[in-house]
Parts: sequence; structure tokens; C-alpha cells
Amino acid sequence: MRRLGTVAAAFVLAGVGVAGTAGVAGAATGPVGDAAPATTCSTVWGSGNKSAKDANATPLKNIKTSRNACYDRMVFDISGAPGKAGYHVGYVDAFHQDGSGEKIPVKGGAILQVFVSAPSHDPETGKQTYAATAGKPLPGVNLAGYRTFKDTKFGASFEGQTQVGLGVRAKLPFRVQQSGDQLIVDVAHTW
Repeated sequence: MRRLGTVAAAFVLAGVGVAGTAGVAGAATGPVGDAAPATTCSTVWGSGNKSAKDANATPLKNIKTSRNACYDRMVFDISGAPGKAGYHVGYVDAFHQDGSGEKIPVKGGAILQVFVSAPSHDPETGKQTYAATAGKPLPGVNLAGYRTFKDTKFGASFEGQTQVGLGVRAKLPFRVQQSGDQLIVDVAHTW
């Protein structure tokens, strides 16, 4: 009988430990499926045009996207780029291919146009370094489950820069930053 009491006491203590841990985990991460509270997400970025005039002849290697609690992210890989990369990012009413002016449809409530001062080909050999086709979605980018990003379209690689159309849910705040060989565009989930 004493052994049964010891086992029962162990189960009770284990239950208290699990309940205590669950409470701490819930407090740290918040409810499952909800975004981080609005008070922790910055919206001070604004939605006005952002640009840097730095030039870069290093070719674009890849474009990837990812999700965050407060924003969706697009990353331009410019491996081997010396110094800062030039860019111009801003909302447009319609997405027109650089060079030809041809209108390219982009889904979403707003269109963020991104120019990066990096061609998608090697300037010396002409060999394509980022395999994208004008007017088509970005290769390897799947936006299923994203809160803000809705569509991507490749515009052009023209006169030393690459153009991308990013369809977003609405005209939301965004920021542009560079980290090493990557140019990063973050678009907030909310104002």
C-alpha cells in the first residue's frame, strides 16, 4: 500500500511540474496561431520610397522569402558584393517591366516594386546567374501561408539592375536593410 501511495504522489508532482511548465511556455510564446501582440511589432518604418545610390556590379545569385511574427521578408543574395548595394523600393499603381514598359500583372492589394543594383547575369560573360523569366513568378518562391506577401513577378535585368514586383495584402510599412551580401526587404503585417 505504501508503494501505491508513493507512485500516486509522484504522479501528482509530475502533473504540477507539467502544468507549471505549460503556463510558462504559454506566457513566453502566446497562444498558438496568433501573431505576436501589436505592441511588440514596430510599424515606424513607413510606406514611402526607400533608396540608396550605391552601385554594385556583382550579379544577383538568388531571391528567397521567409515569414516572421511581425513581417514577411524577401532576401536578395548578392554574394561577393563589395560594400553596400544600391536599391530603390516603393509602392506603384501598376508594375511595368523596366526597359520595355510592358505591364505585368501582380496579385495583391498593393504592389511593391524593388530595384536592386545587381544584374541577374554576369556582366562580363552574359551568363544568367539568377534563372528568372520576365513576367513570371520568382523561381523557388512559394508564398503559401504568408500573411502579407501574395505574389511575386520578375520584371527585368536591365542596365545593371534587377527589377521585382512584390504583391502584398495592402500598402503596409516596409524597411530595407543590408546584412553582409544580402539586401533585405521586410513588409509589416499591420500598421
